[in-house]
Amino acid sequence: MIKQLHTIAFTHRNLEVSKIGHLHIEQDAVQQRFQVVKERLHIDEIMFLSTCNRVEYFLVTNELVSKAFLIDFFSALYPAFETDKVHFFAENALVYTKMEVVNHALRVAASIDSLVIGEREIITQVRQAYEQSRDLGLSGDTLRILFRHTIETAKRVYTETKISQKPVSVVSIAYQRLVGMDVPKNARVLAIGAGVTNIAMLRFLKKHGMSDFVIFNRTLEKAEVLAEELGGKAYPLSGLSAYSGGFDILVSCTGSEEVIVNEKLYQQLLNGDISPKITIDLALPNDISKEVHAKFPTRSISIEVLQRISDSHLEERSQEVIHVEQILAEANNEFRNIAKLRAIEIAMRPVPQMVKDIRTTAFNEIFKSELDQLDPSSMEILEKVVGYMEKKYMSMPMIMAKEIMFKS
Repeated sequence: MIKQLHTIAFTHRNLEVSKIGHLHIEQDAVQQRFQVVKERLHIDEIMFLSTCNRVEYFLVTNELVSKAFLIDFFSALYPAFETDKVHFFAENALVYTKMEVVNHALRVAASIDSLVIGEREIITQVRQAYEQSRDLGLSGDTLRILFRHTIETAKRVYTETKISQKPVSVVSIAYQRLVGMDVPKNARVLAIGAGVTNIAMLRFLKKHGMSDFVIFNRTLEKAEVLAEELGGKAYPLSGLSAYSGGFDILVSCTGSEEVIVNEKLYQQLLNGDISPKITIDLALPNDISKEVHAKFPTRSISIEVLQRISDSHLEERSQEVIHVEQILAEANNEFRNIAKLRAIEIAMRPVPQMVKDIRTTAFNEIFKSELDQLDPSSMEILEKVVGYMEKKYMSMPMIMAKEIMFKS
């Protein structure tokens, strides 16, 4: 069982995320593509894990996962790849075998191998990847046992350690600080920028119950897409100075090298409203000038403060890694016993039928004439005795094998 385990991995540790993106496969193509690979390369089971910064393939096969195997693997799985591209991925793959696979799977699900240590999303992604492979008929008994143990261990990690208790993304921390300010759900949100960071922040706010969003962005199309998702309005950044709708929360994150919101623009955006506002500046360098905070009443959430909190949380999480490593070491040893026990169960599968065959031969052939002479009452007692012994003969070898395994 363990000898057949292999993993082919691409993560932020060995490849640029942009290149990993070439390996993603659309959901509706997974079954057909991987079924072809299974048959062509004699793979018994396969699981495909694809996230924003990793693509991994967990295999159960007796084949040697060599350079030649990898070339055949990527050629079959990605028929549109040119030869150079196939060789590139074959040469840059991280390959794990046997217990390395178990250790790697545990570290991935426990987020120790993640770009951001302690991010709990990965356990869901691993579970969903396994469930997909199971439902599509791509995986079997070995991967079932591996990922059941992996997910149980990851849950233990998140329960028994503080590895995920404090957020480390600046967006998450900004959202937590904003929630702590008791902002009303009907607050008007004015957003400048429609990039990844602002998208994440605005989605947090929508999930919190806010619904009044106005988005300005250099590329109007991007703002329109985000506004449609949020149920808000979109405008080009060039029209920001003419906006007169007012705001309660100003969220800004652009790639500008210059300040976007200076004193003059901020005063125009206020449109005569002198009540204190909340500003969330997630840009580096800052989009909102320091003079704005000096001149106007604001409650400010800045990227500098958020980054310091994030670094502090990361340091605390790092201290938890030692505890996590202890749990994973125990889990590795546990899996060795699980694999041994499963091997014994498989080896013992023929025993019940062998016992039944012996019983049938004894009753129908060897002792048939003697049994025919027994009265019904005696025959009933004999049936009970033989039935009892039959059950014991089926269970005792398994019990003895387990005892021998755990003593060794």
